Amino acid sequence: MNYQSTRGHDVPQSFSEILLGGLAPDGGLYLPKQYPQITAEELEAWRKLPYADLAFEVLSRFCDDIPAEDLRALTRKTYTADVYCNARAGDNTADITPLRTLGEEGGTKLQLLGLSNGPTLAFKDMAMQLLGNLFEYALKRAGLKLNILGATSGDTGSAAEYAMRGKEGIRVFMLSPHRKMSAFQTAQMFSLQDPNIFNIAIEGVFDDAQDIVKAVSNDHAFKARQRIGTVNSINWARVVAQVVYYFKGWLLATSGPGQKVSFCVPSGNFGNVCAGHIARMMGLPIDKLVVATNENDVLDEFFRTGTYRVRTSAQTYHTSSPSMDISKASNFERFVFDLLGQDADKLVALFSDVDTKGGFDLAGTPEFARIGQFGFVSGRSSHQDRLATIRDVNQRYGVTIDTHTADGVKVAREYLQPGVPMVVLETALPAKFADTIHEALGHEPERPAAFDGIEKLPQRFEVMPADADSVKAYIAQHTGL
Repeated sequence: MNYQSTRGHDVPQSFSEILLGGLAPDGGLYLPKQYPQITAEELEAWRKLPYADLAFEVLSRFCDDIPAEDLRALTRKTYTADVYCNARAGDNTADITPLRTLGEEGGTKLQLLGLSNGPTLAFKDMAMQLLGNLFEYALKRAGLKLNILGATSGDTGSAAEYAMRGKEGIRVFMLSPHRKMSAFQTAQMFSLQDPNIFNIAIEGVFDDAQDIVKAVSNDHAFKARQRIGTVNSINWARVVAQVVYYFKGWLLATSGPGQKVSFCVPSGNFGNVCAGHIARMMGLPIDKLVVATNENDVLDEFFRTGTYRVRTSAQTYHTSSPSMDISKASNFERFVFDLLGQDADKLVALFSDVDTKGGFDLAGTPEFARIGQFGFVSGRSSHQDRLATIRDVNQRYGVTIDTHTADGVKVAREYLQPGVPMVVLETALPAKFADTIHEALGHEPERPAAFDGIEKLPQRFEVMPADADSVKAYIAQHTGL
């Protein structure tokens, strides 16, 4: 399996070579030269596999340069009931990602795929725990060390830090927008005292932090000297690990070959739903991929109109589903590459327009006319929608959902089709967004006992301007390289 850059850099790369690197040298994102195809017979053979072994089957199609016995050991080390132990009462923790049917709506089942049972109570744990083990394995095998630079709008940061804390040969420098995460999200990150964890609060929004990560990654001399790697979903391994739970969700929602399932995905940076796109390209029988946005509706606007219009920091709303407060979706480039027939020259021209004109417009083009072939539809949710959906799901089904999952349920209901199960990807446990849950329901959500009082713990972080040079100086000061 060789990998290519979306922007045309054509030096063949293996999985292990791109694992530690993040962006391609030309600033593009890596994708396999061909998507491996999964047959109906293989899918049926996977139906009874535990999550760890399903992960091995999917990942082995993408990383054939890791010995099979080592890769299987890594997935079995990662996906255990001990690690994913926060499942709600009544869910099957053996599934790691339990599927819960809310009820029959629109002539079909409306279901939730539980992805928030990991250490930080968010779906990011599904990939990040594996990434931590993959990094440690690859670094030990090569005798190297790695300084991870990441950006978070709320959940990526804590998931990365919990996955990497104490890992041999790894330091983590995590950027987050200052005072724009929930109190629980902030405490999860800033209360960590591990010496290999460094939290940097950027005076700006998530997009500013993400731009800094890209700027540092594109400074090739600094990146090489400081041995910089990434954990954001610009890292291919992060995305491909998320592909696994689409296969698991389909297997749990169906009883036989060929059945179609739709997935609704709360979306900000497009990494989560991009994994669904990849699963669909591999042959998983997905009907619709429903992109659910909040008030920061850049992606919804594109899928409705063909116009991709990036918002500025000042135009990016701070909402009650803060992990989706993103106006420049990094992983969107991977999908656009496929939409353009993998024409790197066309893609470079479009994303040059993003940099110079703030976006591009494919309305009326043959490329946008093909959008339906990929199954994408979209919708938007607001704060009032969120509150109403949280109340409705709680009253109708006795289930409390978080704010981002509420965005997903709201938009999913717009695309229900008789006989096609609609699976909404749960993004986090409601405990992470207690203020909004209290506003909706009049009481605090339950939280796992291990997180009682987390907001009162001492916090350790640095506040910095949204400036790449300041971040680079901080990294250099704390690595000694």
